[in-house]
Amino acid sequence: MKIGIFSLSELNPGKYNIKDPRLDQLHSFTKSQKKTYLEVELVGEEKIFEADAVLVPKDSCADLILKDLDFVETRLSRSVDEKEKALLNKLKTILEKEEFIFQVGLSPEEKQAILNYSLITARPVVSLEKKDLEDVDNLLLKALKESGFISFFTIAGEKETRAWLIKEGTAAWEAAGAIHSDIQKGFIRAEVISFSDFIQAGGENQAKQAGKLHLEQKDYVMQDGDIVNFRFNK
Repeated sequence: MKIGIFSLSELNPGKYNIKDPRLDQLHSFTKSQKKTYLEVELVGEEKIFEADAVLVPKDSCADLILKDLDFVETRLSRSVDEKEKALLNKLKTILEKEEFIFQVGLSPEEKQAILNYSLITARPVVSLEKKDLEDVDNLLLKALKESGFISFFTIAGEKETRAWLIKEGTAAWEAAGAIHSDIQKGFIRAEVISFSDFIQAGGENQAKQAGKLHLEQKDYVMQDGDIVNFRFNK
């Protein structure tokens, strides 16, 4: 995942591990050889259109909106397609109300139509207070949550305890693909324990003995913090 940074000199572009304390808790039970955090890449303004979400100081939100408004007005002045002009006028109205485009319910067709537009606020925008910059791990966790992303965890015996990133609303079958396409193709079922049940029970085996493991099919909607073992045909 790429996160754009706009007008934030306190953060440097580059790859960052997000130290989710839940993974630390799980690892204290599993004692696995390896603990793998989520990794995200922060990109600067020159690559902001590659980003899945954008971080911006609260006092610079207006600058972000003005950039998008400038693009929309320029394109509107050159467009000869009535359907496109109607959409651009809709976007112009949104931005003139000082709202981000991603916050307004566009139709699937409208979202598809603006994919190639140079619009920053069409992706999730997370506005930050100064206090948010004091802890980068918490800041990035906030960015993921407010951008509509969640985490699930896998435990590979003694080898590895790992966090994975998916969009909120992702089905188990799609989540399996985040690990490997072969797991997705051969999906049989997902064995799921919630994070809270795992911790309260005192570990994986204890959670299973307490009846906290549930079997789910392809269409199960993943929940934040799920601990999952995917069964699949090899």
